[in-house]
Amino acid sequence: MSQSKKLTSHPAKKRFAAVFDSFMPIFATIAALLVGAIFLLLLDANPITAYSALLEGAFGSFNAFAETLVKAIPLLLVGLGTCIAYRGSVTNIGGEGQMIVGALLSTWIGLSFTNLPGWLMITIAMLAGILGGAVWGGLPGVLKAYFNVNEILSTVMMNAIAVQIMNYMLRGPMIDPVQAEAASQIPQTARLEMAYRLPRLVPTRLHIGLLIAIILAVMVYVLLWRTTLGYRIRAVGQNQSAAKYGGIDVKKHIVLALLLSGAFAGLAGMMQVYGVNYRMITDGSATGFTGNAGFNGIVAALFGQLHPLITIPASILFGGLLVGANSMQRIVQVPSALITALNGLVVVFVVSSEYFRRRSQRKRIAFIESEDEGKPPKERSEGLGEAAS
Repeated sequence: MSQSKKLTSHPAKKRFAAVFDSFMPIFATIAALLVGAIFLLLLDANPITAYSALLEGAFGSFNAFAETLVKAIPLLLVGLGTCIAYRGSVTNIGGEGQMIVGALLSTWIGLSFTNLPGWLMITIAMLAGILGGAVWGGLPGVLKAYFNVNEILSTVMMNAIAVQIMNYMLRGPMIDPVQAEAASQIPQTARLEMAYRLPRLVPTRLHIGLLIAIILAVMVYVLLWRTTLGYRIRAVGQNQSAAKYGGIDVKKHIVLALLLSGAFAGLAGMMQVYGVNYRMITDGSATGFTGNAGFNGIVAALFGQLHPLITIPASILFGGLLVGANSMQRIVQVPSALITALNGLVVVFVVSSEYFRRRSQRKRIAFIESEDEGKPPKERSEGLGEAAS
């Protein structure tokens, strides 16, 4: 093939590869569901009936779709924080703990100050949730930036600490006075005042947190790609040495990336209390309060290719999987362990697809570099920019 023909086919190859990469999470989800179908067959369940029940339970009615959106809210907020952390080249696995701390602080304020107007208390509670999550995410950021402590280990350990704090508070200082006198003593707080609850779309549980989360997704996009601060965070994530050479305070922006990531998770915890449960309650584990949103939000962000706007539909999809899986269990009568396994399969396949997407992207960039030798520098940089997008 001549050099001219080679270059003519070059844009088409780039477009095809980019489109294929963008659909890779969807292919991964389909593959996970196919493996799940094998498990269903082994349990003498009809996969078509099971997955039809899943879709019906998640999107089959107005109330079902509203419940899916309720599940999507914390996933989206945690996912937005994951996007910010990833762009700063740090990994935040501490969403569970950050949700808990944000919820604890905002709930304590809501139960302690009961004479404030509703709108003012909700605003203060949001700020408290953001503050609690930011502190819990910022601490691993400081350890990472200034003491080179692996942020994956530190954020996971912070989850465990947050759970123990929650168990202590909900069984002691913050326990519902009614439960304190009961024999069972369920670890939960008292209910919030009616005026302090996020407005709902009656008769569903869908609350205004969805609108807030979508607005924040747009703001995160603007932050990362339209502001100097976002450019610096992304520069640190791309190449710390180059960023430092360019005058960017690398340590400061590593801390900031994890601090912002934790802030979004803390806000998710606040919304679970003020928008869904109206109190904090747990079974002694993080999942008892968060419903695994701190981890599932990471997967939603990966499914959305770590882009804040694409994370919106990705969170809705995963919210639908969570709601629909419960419906599938009731209708098809499969063990609850299968539902856990199905969700785990989706997680594994989606995370694996991100690895292959990056590998494909590196090959595409290497291919363009080999073809672009001899081109003017401007054309060469444009080709690499398209390959990396």
